[in-house]
Amino acid sequence: MLKSKSAMELSKLSLLPFLLLAAVASSVAGDELRTFIVHVHPQESLAFETAEDRTAWYEQFLPEDGRLRHAYHHVASGFAARLTQRELDDISAMPGFVSAIPDQKYTLQTTHTPQFLGLNAPLPGAWTNDTSLRGSGVIVGMLDTGVFPHHASFSDRGMPPPPAKWKGHCYFNGTACNNKLIGARDFTTGNNTAAPPVDDVGHGTHTASTAAGAVAPGAQVCDDTGCSGADILAGIDAAVGDGCDVISMSLGGPSRPFYIDPIAIGTFGAVEKGVFVSMAAGNSGPEASTLSNEAPWMLTVAASTMDRSIRATVRLGNGLYFHGQSTYQPTDSAPAFRPLVYAGASGKPFAQFCDSGDLDGLDVRGKIVVCELGGEVPRVFKGQVVQKAGGAGMILVNQYPQGYDTLADAHVLPASHVDYAAGSAIKLYINSTTSPTARIVFHGTVLGASPAPSIVFFSSRGPNQQDAGILKPDVTGPGVNVLAAWPFPVGPPSSSPPLPGTTYNIISGTSMSTPHLSGVAAFVKSKHPDWSPAAIKSAIMTTADVDDRAGTPLLDEQHSVASFFATGAGHVNPVKATNPGLVYDIAPSDYISYLCGKYTNQQVSVIARRPVNCSAIVTIPGRLLNYPSISITFPTAMNSTMPVIVRRTVKNVAEVPTSYYAAVDMQESLVSVVIYPDRLDFTEPNQEKSFRVIVWPKQRNLRLVQGALRWVSDTHAVRSPISVTFA
Repeated sequence: MLKSKSAMELSKLSLLPFLLLAAVASSVAGDELRTFIVHVHPQESLAFETAEDRTAWYEQFLPEDGRLRHAYHHVASGFAARLTQRELDDISAMPGFVSAIPDQKYTLQTTHTPQFLGLNAPLPGAWTNDTSLRGSGVIVGMLDTGVFPHHASFSDRGMPPPPAKWKGHCYFNGTACNNKLIGARDFTTGNNTAAPPVDDVGHGTHTASTAAGAVAPGAQVCDDTGCSGADILAGIDAAVGDGCDVISMSLGGPSRPFYIDPIAIGTFGAVEKGVFVSMAAGNSGPEASTLSNEAPWMLTVAASTMDRSIRATVRLGNGLYFHGQSTYQPTDSAPAFRPLVYAGASGKPFAQFCDSGDLDGLDVRGKIVVCELGGEVPRVFKGQVVQKAGGAGMILVNQYPQGYDTLADAHVLPASHVDYAAGSAIKLYINSTTSPTARIVFHGTVLGASPAPSIVFFSSRGPNQQDAGILKPDVTGPGVNVLAAWPFPVGPPSSSPPLPGTTYNIISGTSMSTPHLSGVAAFVKSKHPDWSPAAIKSAIMTTADVDDRAGTPLLDEQHSVASFFATGAGHVNPVKATNPGLVYDIAPSDYISYLCGKYTNQQVSVIARRPVNCSAIVTIPGRLLNYPSISITFPTAMNSTMPVIVRRTVKNVAEVPTSYYAAVDMQESLVSVVIYPDRLDFTEPNQEKSFRVIVWPKQRNLRLVQGALRWVSDTHAVRSPISVTFA
């Protein structure tokens, strides 16, 4: 109930002037019903005792019953509803209205990893049989395509009951939920619908099982058509209200200002309430500035390879051979050589991509067909086209942008995905003889592949389009050929699952790296339950590995040294992240100061869920936010003697007394970096110290220079990437 207010008084109060601002809405037909996310703020005298009271107030904005799709209570102040443009125009004139945006679609960003990450080793403070050190009591909320609850990966054997703080629901029947899968809801069907979040896509089951190690409720905010922003916001809202500690979302969309991005709005509210958020960087690489999820309060996760290959070797008739990958591994140990043909030989435009109809008129019966990656044709579908045309096998070859990266897929016929160099040699061989032949030999799982880890071609890259002063992505993790649970069989009918009665799949994407980092965040949270989301993110970033397993710098898909716009701070090191030495913390009020430096009062108020007067706030530009990485942009015309000064503050979270000394890794002939002071002494737990980073270029006509600051003590090395760009 509303405190001391009758229904008539409520009606009058809701019409009193509070905040009248222009609507942000697309131009659509006046009578066409569409879903809009509407942000509204109640006046100060209007107090809600229950969520139902707030929902009742929301409904007063609507022209009739049945239009409300979602009511938001925790991470946004407003609702989603089906409205016409004319109706929205009427609502925008009502007191309390702030802004509205049309609903928009987001996309999914679609084993061996615990060993690869070092989580199987019985190291002090690492992932051991002591459940207190394995994310116990930490709740990870998965927002995805739902979940298949009966998979063996969600067995709760040996797990304690959910934490008492858990307030969520399970809308599966019977005992589908348990002490591991503790909740399940479907937000795609609208407000207050108790529908089970059945995973008909597979993506949600895969990501949820990847983040295993902590209890996990599963929420369906996506289907096979994509993910509605209104549903995503509802999922975040419920995750915060239900008691989640970590939210994991393997989805994203194009870069857009934070005040019209439901994900940015919702995750700000989550972080403000102490919930860590892990987000996919996107799968639009290797082109620059292709990132999703660029807000500084979220962890933006890139994708990298592992040292495992599911090997399928192509052997040519001339004796050359090339290692590739395929999840489908036929049992024929000595397949015969078969005629080899290039799909592009059909003469049809873009036939090399093996789309439907591309092989018509080309004799491929009983032959191995060479198809090229790309052309917006899914990899497995290319094999289906080859199989339908009578082909006996497929060699999938990279184009130049994909470089040396290969992916293992559950193909429907014998196949191998090979890199660009191998593909070029195979096509050269086809053109050099009248009767080219090949066979594909399968070797199963091979460990020790190198380089590993390396940044995969599809992983989206910076710079950050919303703010060049915030270096993104933040970190990278395993996102290539990740084996995890799947709700239904994959591959050809003749193949069998790894375990009787259960199904798994190997897929790739920043969708796969994101739940790995969500699990790591839960791991760190279990060790340090009082740490803020920013402190946990700092710990993950400043302890990340910058070298691969051979000790050489992380490489990209071309086997060139990868830039920070690909790697972020480096590859996650979970064990080190639990003991970082120093952390860069950020208070929610600092994010408000940052937002006030970018946006208007109205726009910041949408994100903050309350009125914000930026004229009364000292603003912080992105480069001065207390971020664990440093990103500076110089105008090209700037005199080389003019420095940029960046201030940072670190908190000691390790033993005392201790001293840290500054070390700078940067090409001094190009850019000078001076740290003042260059020594930090800590005598008390959680003591904070500030320092300045003074940066200036020493040459003209530079484009990009990257290095790092390391604070080094006897026991720790706390590393912050420094990226200097010349606009």
